[in-house]
Amino acid sequence: MADRTSDSQPALAPRALRPEDFRGRAVLVTGGAGFIGSHLVDALIERGARVRVLDNLSNGRRENLSDAARAVDFDFLEGDLRDAETCRRACAGVSWVFHQAALGSVPRSMKDPATSFAVNVSGTANVFAAARDAGATRVVYASSSSVYGDSTRLPKREGEEGRPVSPYALSKKMDEQLAEIFGSCFGMELIGLRYFNVYGPRQDPDGPYAAVIPLFFRAALRDEPALIHGDGTQTRDFTFVGDAVAANLLAATAPAESCGRAYNVAAGRRTSLLELSRAIREIVGEAPPPRHGPPRPGDVPHSLADLSDAGRLLGYRPSVVLEEGLRRSVSHYRGLATTEAGAERPVSAASRKDIR
Repeated sequence: MADRTSDSQPALAPRALRPEDFRGRAVLVTGGAGFIGSHLVDALIERGARVRVLDNLSNGRRENLSDAARAVDFDFLEGDLRDAETCRRACAGVSWVFHQAALGSVPRSMKDPATSFAVNVSGTANVFAAARDAGATRVVYASSSSVYGDSTRLPKREGEEGRPVSPYALSKKMDEQLAEIFGSCFGMELIGLRYFNVYGPRQDPDGPYAAVIPLFFRAALRDEPALIHGDGTQTRDFTFVGDAVAANLLAATAPAESCGRAYNVAAGRRTSLLELSRAIREIVGEAPPPRHGPPRPGDVPHSLADLSDAGRLLGYRPSVVLEEGLRRSVSHYRGLATTEAGAERPVSAASRKDIR
């Protein structure tokens, strides 16, 4: 594991997050029952915010909000981004919007591009319009490293994007273009966060479009070989979910001059899938080596983020290296393995503790 980018950056300390910035503030988190969104909800509630979640539970789980649901200032609205009236109800009375909801996965978008565009583009337009009409003062939205497309340049720097290589990538590029239009036409403050392969507790290994780390953990805990698409030399910049949450909080409180663009959110370090498989097998214990299948259409070969702009303008600095993040995640996947064996599903409090 090598190729760090953060070492070449100026030694900037993260801008302090002040409790008074969040205390009593009404916020909306779309996709708040999902993997990243539920961790963000927990962090906002811990800081005293009044949180509303909009989620259709197609990917999210109510149990991810079991701690949040006990808070006094918490509200859950089940609904779909594709319905404009639902978005208006969700945005009513809030001052910040954290737009995390999306239909992820490159392979899913290759199979059903129309639904990916309906959710990720039309749904995002509904959220932005509802936030505008509600007078929200800041929108922080989830973008993706996939916007770099066919660019082979490393590290990936904002402003050096290539052409999208999948419908999902194009949908995220269109989200960023929507944000530019809403900012220029309506004077809104919007910040995009280009997530690079976020992982951690609550990431679901179920379903045909599960991410690589939960799948590798599940295989190792079952004493089965993990499936790698391709030869395994492809690299990714894996980002712990706690760092993604921190980036959202920093973006919400960043100066106005930081708005109007998107920033990389990553660890600043690339790891091959072979190295990842080896690290997970070492954490879990004895497990067979991976097996290999054909490469997947739309996948990029290498990914590594430059974090200079995020550090300088947001105060973002990743705090969890991959090995530590994997160790914090393993208890979640051991719990899921126990559940599969017939025990009661683990509560989310353990997962919440592990992101700190």
